[in-house]
Amino acid sequence: MERISGVNNWKLAVRRETAGVTVLRAATCDERATLPEELFGLPVTALGDHALSPTAGEIRGEEVLMTCGPLAAEPDWNNRNLRDLTLPAGLLWVGDYALLNCDGLETLRLHDAIRRWGGGTLMNCRRLSRIHLTRTGEQGESLAYFADELSRELDVTIYGEGGPAARLIFPEYMEIYEENCPAHHFDYNISGAGYPYHHCFRQKRLHLKDYDDLWKGYLAMEHDEDTALRLAWWRLRYPAELTEKAEAAYRAYLGEHTAEALRWLLAERDTAGLVFLLERTAPDRETLAEACALARESGAAEAQAILLEERHKRFPAGLDKRFDL
Repeated sequence: MERISGVNNWKLAVRRETAGVTVLRAATCDERATLPEELFGLPVTALGDHALSPTAGEIRGEEVLMTCGPLAAEPDWNNRNLRDLTLPAGLLWVGDYALLNCDGLETLRLHDAIRRWGGGTLMNCRRLSRIHLTRTGEQGESLAYFADELSRELDVTIYGEGGPAARLIFPEYMEIYEENCPAHHFDYNISGAGYPYHHCFRQKRLHLKDYDDLWKGYLAMEHDEDTALRLAWWRLRYPAELTEKAEAAYRAYLGEHTAEALRWLLAERDTAGLVFLLERTAPDRETLAEACALARESGAAEAQAILLEERHKRFPAGLDKRFDL
């Protein structure tokens, strides 16, 4: 077994190809891990079938032990504790069931250059909901794949060359099959307002205007207001290809739910977001007072200062004075 140093701990079984390396098996004992970009001077271009599955069997391949500092006496090499995974930038091919049963995985980071996703790749990844997708050229098909495979709410950040370009919320929906005994068949029903968002792709490409056009219909259906708040917020915060009409609709929603937005941003300790919100909404005196009290109670001194300044600007104390003669 060859031993090399890296940014994380991995036990790998690999196969060298002419143009790159295929990772046949990869197991880590870390909660947050990054697969190597290259091995033996070759880019890592493929993940084999069941490559990271905790329940996969042994497979023959060239063995590599990658370490980052001293290891525990008995490291747990099974991916069960893996929460945050970064895939190599040069990855082009992902095999069948590559992430099967990675039930602790919550966040996946990758580049939008993968040409082939295998069947059942994300099966039983029950917590995976945050995707960080970097685009270096033409839009690929990865986002369409995730939206189709995962019906739960997805929080997707898309990066360009200059950093985050868009952050999109794909609301949850459920597909329900109910047995209809008298008719001897199953009835198929869809529950949740998120179905159109997960299927708003044309030829596996996302058009942000199509995404924004779903907003009015989404609000007209039974929906989760917290999800709607974050959807509107992130479209305004990263307004890639945002039309004036869509911007007005999202701003109107935030204006109607400013109190909820303030509570959320205070919980997130997002002071930059707090300033962004206050510049685009007009909270009343009571809403600002409640937000100031919450900031004080939670020890968010910087946020409290911003809110107090906003309250003073909008409602100067002198205007409240009364004099009786």
